[in-house]
Amino acid sequence: MSKSTGRLGVCMLLVASAGACWAQGVASGAAAGYPAKPIRMIVALAAGGGVDTSGRILGQKFTDAWGQQVVADNRPGAGGTIATEMVARATPDGYTLLMVSMGHAITPALYKLSYDTIKDFAPISLFVQSPSILAVHPSLPAKNVQELIAFVKPRPGEILFSSSGSGSGQHLAMELLNRMAGLQLVHIPYKGTAPSILDLVAGRVSVTSASAISTMPHVRAGRLRALAVSSAKRSPSVPELPTVAEAGIPGFAVDQWYSLFAPAGTPKEIVAKLYGEIAKTVAHAGTRERLLAMGLDPVGMPPAEFAAYVKTETVKWGKLVHDAGIRVN
Repeated sequence: MSKSTGRLGVCMLLVASAGACWAQGVASGAAAGYPAKPIRMIVALAAGGGVDTSGRILGQKFTDAWGQQVVADNRPGAGGTIATEMVARATPDGYTLLMVSMGHAITPALYKLSYDTIKDFAPISLFVQSPSILAVHPSLPAKNVQELIAFVKPRPGEILFSSSGSGSGQHLAMELLNRMAGLQLVHIPYKGTAPSILDLVAGRVSVTSASAISTMPHVRAGRLRALAVSSAKRSPSVPELPTVAEAGIPGFAVDQWYSLFAPAGTPKEIVAKLYGEIAKTVAHAGTRERLLAMGLDPVGMPPAEFAAYVKTETVKWGKLVHDAGIRVN
């Protein structure tokens, strides 16, 4: 057995346990000196939300591993399309990356885009999933999903809900709740999760479905009340909360995800090196505990699997947008 074959065998064994060596077996050539300068991470939503926090955690891991600064550049607006277009047009050399939410799979159904969300990007990894928390302002007399429905149903058009923007994952989650529970909650869009939560805490709106990382600190401080998680299964980060389906709306499921992309044409070796560091990050016990404590469920999906997942999500959310007649201003 040659030395290279031996190394590949070791790498394959590690892949089976954590996936962290996938990139090491193929990263060569273009990735040999990468990164040789700071990396710019374009964040598609405002500072303070789940996408931003996830991106900064990941950026710090890259910096620690490679000694090059990762600079977060928040470009919120238009459902994340401003940031996404910037990355689609960037030089595909690994020095401009996109941190984005599940909104990446929703925007094709909502906007006339100047780019293709599938063809113009190199998927790197689904980094984390974040259970959306169905949360209300404490002034609302609802301590569970059934009580929320009972309170809202006789008040059509009176109760306001916030989201990170028209057509966002938060918006779709709440519109799905409207449709499945027969409610008429009124949508108030914001430019990012953080401002949408601030107005909920202030009582200017009454309900939201937002990331655990954005909502749970306020829940634990008594400023918000959590009713359920929107995901298909209970989250290990907030195991005490039932799913919306368990709490009274069978079949309801919305999974939020935060992911990293590069421009199409980025060398596969660089994509592999980036994914390899993500795989190490989510496999590290201390980091996993930190992420779970923040309401983020580590995933670390490999590039090929993630590419297929994005296509599936795009079809799913496109159908919901069409069926619900959702439009953006």
